Amino acid sequence: MTNSLIACHECDLLHKIQPLPEGGAARCVRCDALLYYQKKDSLDRTLALTIAGLVLFIVANTFPFLAMKSGSIVRETTLITGVKGLYQQGMESLALLVFLTSILVPFVQIAGMLYVLVPLKFKRVPRNLALVYRFIRSLQPWGMMEVFMLGILVSYVKLGKMAKIIPGLAIYSFVVLIFVLAGAAASLDPRIVWNRLGESW
Repeated sequence: MTNSLIACHECDLLHKIQPLPEGGAARCVRCDALLYYQKKDSLDRTLALTIAGLVLFIVANTFPFLAMKSGSIVRETTLITGVKGLYQQGMESLALLVFLTSILVPFVQIAGMLYVLVPLKFKRVPRNLALVYRFIRSLQPWGMMEVFMLGILVSYVKLGKMAKIIPGLAIYSFVVLIFVLAGAAASLDPRIVWNRLGESW
């Protein structure tokens, strides 16, 4: 660890990476730019948020997302039935995009993070750690749940004139899930992953 180097992103001066106390920060000796900092309880907080994300993901995909009431007729829909509806209406590309960005990619991200974090929590290094972690990071631009949520809100406004729209438990879980996954990504210190991998060599 102490033999590793980091270049200042402002002036390119090389520094040796030194261990920091929780909450500590390392700054460039030349220009005082922030080099890196030690996030407090990074592994525990990220693991807790990821587990919470898994629970929210299950709820969001199991319970009704929206219900549309017109007179005495009530139609409930879930995320997956929404995808099926798009497919059956001939919008195969849109159905595939919604499935990938709102269901598959978030699930793979959550499962991948648990695969990485749970062994690290118990001082073990999972197989193919570097490959899995890089793959998870590469998926982040494809997790567009907030865009899907925006589309739901637009539909809510338009359909509200035709029938009564009743939000289901899944939609609230979906909203919270967006923030939980963002928090998990922000709370994880990538250096923890790479340092554990380096220690196993």
